[in-house]
Amino acid sequence: MTEKEIKKRKEQILKFMKEPGYVPMRKRDIAALFHVPAEAKEELSYILELLLQDGSVTMDTRGRYHVEDAVVLQGEFRGTSRDFGFLSPEDGSPDVYIEGGSTLGALNGDIVQAVIFEENGRYSGKSRTGRVVKIVKRANEYVVGTFFKKKDYGFVVAEDKRLGSDIFIDSRFTKGAVSGHKVAVEITDFGNGKQNPMGKIVEILGHINDPGSDIVTVLRAFGIPETFPEEVMQATESVPEVISEKECMGRLDLRDEIMITIDGEDAKDLDDAVSLRKTKKGYILGVHIADVTEYVKEGSMLDTEAKKRGTSVYLINRVVPMLPHRLSNGICSLNAGEDRLALSCIMELDENGTIVGHRLAESVIHVNRRTSYTEVNGILTATAEMDEEIEHEYGEIYPMILMMAEVSKLLREKRKARGAIDFDFPESKIILDESGKPAEIKPYERNDATRMIEDFMLAANETVAEDFFWQEIPFVYRVHESPDEEKIKRLGILIQNFGYNLRGSKNAPHPKVLQALLEKSDGSPEEALIARLTLRSMKQAKYTVDCEGHFGLATKYYCHFTSPIRRYPDLQIHRIIKENLRGELDERRRAHYSSILPEVAQHSSKTERTAEEAERELEKMKKCEYAEEHLGEEAEGIISGITNYGMYVELPNTVEGMIRLSDLTDDYYYFDEENYRLVGERTHREFQLGQKVKIMVHRVDKLLKTIDFLLVSR
Repeated sequence: MTEKEIKKRKEQILKFMKEPGYVPMRKRDIAALFHVPAEAKEELSYILELLLQDGSVTMDTRGRYHVEDAVVLQGEFRGTSRDFGFLSPEDGSPDVYIEGGSTLGALNGDIVQAVIFEENGRYSGKSRTGRVVKIVKRANEYVVGTFFKKKDYGFVVAEDKRLGSDIFIDSRFTKGAVSGHKVAVEITDFGNGKQNPMGKIVEILGHINDPGSDIVTVLRAFGIPETFPEEVMQATESVPEVISEKECMGRLDLRDEIMITIDGEDAKDLDDAVSLRKTKKGYILGVHIADVTEYVKEGSMLDTEAKKRGTSVYLINRVVPMLPHRLSNGICSLNAGEDRLALSCIMELDENGTIVGHRLAESVIHVNRRTSYTEVNGILTATAEMDEEIEHEYGEIYPMILMMAEVSKLLREKRKARGAIDFDFPESKIILDESGKPAEIKPYERNDATRMIEDFMLAANETVAEDFFWQEIPFVYRVHESPDEEKIKRLGILIQNFGYNLRGSKNAPHPKVLQALLEKSDGSPEEALIARLTLRSMKQAKYTVDCEGHFGLATKYYCHFTSPIRRYPDLQIHRIIKENLRGELDERRRAHYSSILPEVAQHSSKTERTAEEAERELEKMKKCEYAEEHLGEEAEGIISGITNYGMYVELPNTVEGMIRLSDLTDDYYYFDEENYRLVGERTHREFQLGQKVKIMVHRVDKLLKTIDFLLVSR
């Protein structure tokens, strides 16, 4: 057909659909009405597809065509491991479901436009379904995955399962890869949703069984830079290794104040120090943060690179820093025995732990001693017989640490009283051997020392956020929205298995309701599981320019102020704080920050999510690698999840695997969704959340990153 003929056919069909008596109908009905012969039905399909793509018509989930005014939204396409996905609109409205066949070949992360409809063809803002009509911007020019070779071609299974489809590789473009190779692929044809994308291999990263290839694969898959650009490294050469007296001029001199750092044993970027002293009315608590902005100036190469990265990424035994080591481990690290520039939040507390006043100041500090969480926790839990020995070892620092524990407790009780939620469940600590293989996996437990530092950092973050909110200065806040009613309702159903309920939470609950749930489960076998279920029911925190409160902390004011070495939002607000302290925040500078901060907040939220996903992905890889070394071994765990295809079991070391329904051979089990359990049809045997079961490690799929268990009968 010529362009003129296509235009004419489109106009004919549109005119027909716009007639008052038109009732939405399927393609076959339109073909019958127009007496379209069999040989011309493909032509009709083409015309209808063009009308869908330009938004002239919409198609509902029953395949019926509508011609009412289309609502077109633009946003990010979020793919899934199956063929459907979701559109996250830029206007912040609810997500839109995009069914398989309606994606137009969009891949995860692409910016797309979609027409919105419901089954009845009307847009209401709820339960929305859409069809992608335009790919605005591609997000995946390169993809990382595992290559599989066939006789005349190959294909790559992407690491990011949300891409939804494999990538076809012509035999001419395999670069000699063999099955199992981790590869980087340049996409040469994105397909159309019906045909798979096509590409060519540009780099072989290693084999799936090679130690260390998993870290490289994760870095490439998530677009995390492995090195700094040469020009950025050159820019660090002018950064001094020690501070001068000239730099100290005009700053609050706190070098005589006793202060310490408390970090993990292997930490190298020490960006916070703490001090505490008693007064007649209470306490003076100082939280002193590395003044990174003194060396990372706005608009510089270092600043541009830090903003691009957004955050440091922690990959088990490797850190991908936001700033080069010359800064993060050098002049910006609050190393003991060295003078350092800082931004100090000095808080005045009464005897009950209430913050009654504060001061923000550019300062110069001198950390007296570096301590670790293990070391400080040992002091706080020491027996009376050891006190004299410890006091001799730590001198004047010893009574300050004991006093810090008292103030920490006061601050925590204040937060608890207002309803703040404390998720105290163990995370995974993966210990690698020299070759990079996991030698041990165990829970990483919090202790009194880690809680103490958390309490002090939270106090500083809240204090700074409230200060700048009331000054009405453009700022970046850390926001945690209230959970969705539907998710809370589902949580209520899940916890009934353990005899718990969510009292007074018919709608979105107050944080105290969830706090009470966690307290009630404290010390029980299901404690960690209840905490995880509660966390999953909540929304993800994000950065915004609006101070909309933090649900989990039960506070209206919150920001990230305490980690400018590893988080860009912290570094950004340090600039604002310093300009404000210097009286430089005139209308021009306020307007400048008002214009740039929304994008800073949005980008920082995105890079944070990417970092978290990369960290989780590597953790899954290492757990699979670990489980593969323990095939056939038995262990006891608890049921941590139930679906219509099986149940998840978590072991004491945090490794989780699935017992598939197909592997439960003693009976036919069905999923009782209302009571969230599996029930044997003949034996009536039940499996519920939190139930202890004995398993055997049965199967590991390193490609899908899944672990399968078998139930061991008692």
